[in-house]
Amino acid sequence: MAHPVRFGIQTGQQNVSWADLVDLWQKADGWGYDSLWAFDHFYPIFTGIEGPCLEGWSLLGALAQATTKARIGHLVTGATYRHPCITAKAAVTVDHISAGRANLGIGAGWFEDEHRSFGIDYKTVLGRLEGLEESCQIIKGMFTGEKFTLHGKHYSVTDAFGNPQPVQQGGVPIMIGGEGKRVLLRIVAQYADMWNAMGTPEKIADLIETIARHGDAVGRDTSVIEKTLMMPLCYTDDTERQNAIAGLVAAVRETTPEEGRKMGMIGGKQECLDRIAAFRKAGITHFIFMSFSPYNVDEMQAFIEDVAPAARG
Repeated sequence: MAHPVRFGIQTGQQNVSWADLVDLWQKADGWGYDSLWAFDHFYPIFTGIEGPCLEGWSLLGALAQATTKARIGHLVTGATYRHPCITAKAAVTVDHISAGRANLGIGAGWFEDEHRSFGIDYKTVLGRLEGLEESCQIIKGMFTGEKFTLHGKHYSVTDAFGNPQPVQQGGVPIMIGGEGKRVLLRIVAQYADMWNAMGTPEKIADLIETIARHGDAVGRDTSVIEKTLMMPLCYTDDTERQNAIAGLVAAVRETTPEEGRKMGMIGGKQECLDRIAAFRKAGITHFIFMSFSPYNVDEMQAFIEDVAPAARG
């Protein structure tokens, strides 16, 4: 199945005011970004946890009314601290508020500090993955509008149903984020409408091949899954800033600056188009730029006006 080339922005809502955040979303919506994403954390990530951080689902409901065109969602909701029935109800509510523009991003959860601080069971890695799979089953069941029962290891629901149903036929598309080959990508192959990860073109191609193999095993054509990529945006000829962003990615991903650069949308127009081509060859069609306050608004606008039309064409 062929998916169109799309571009999105994720604006982690830490250390930022509501006024500044809604202003950026409205601008990005008007510039022509295809998708806009918040994150689902209670504390700031990659910085001190004491800073301000707006709650994700109430924020998304407000941003749904402040935008009109772009699809909206979280990259990604943590299955560990969001009961799946409540998550399904929240997603459908945002789907109605946004007139059918909602995506439901969900993952196994990873930020241990917020779990420990809030008294939420962090579980083992396997436990978090098992909980994610049960969450997907329950959410999909509730999207049908029929009563759904599941008595699993982590969740037990009896005759749970969702009313109203989603605006979007078939339910709110579910995006699953993660890279674990053995279990996580099998869950992606079985349940996801979209998948998100981060890496070099070579790594992404390998992960997509793994998803396809899991799809064969569970009897699903995984070409229907829209493959999305999280990456930083550094659309500039400023080599000092380019090197800084590549170094930051390398530090987070525990790799070299050279490999870090390959994971980002870094450089001028031609380098960005070459990077898009490399990832498209790997199987990616939807590029989502991870950003934190203070946002580089000029680069966001310049990219979508200069590079996106050529890439989409």
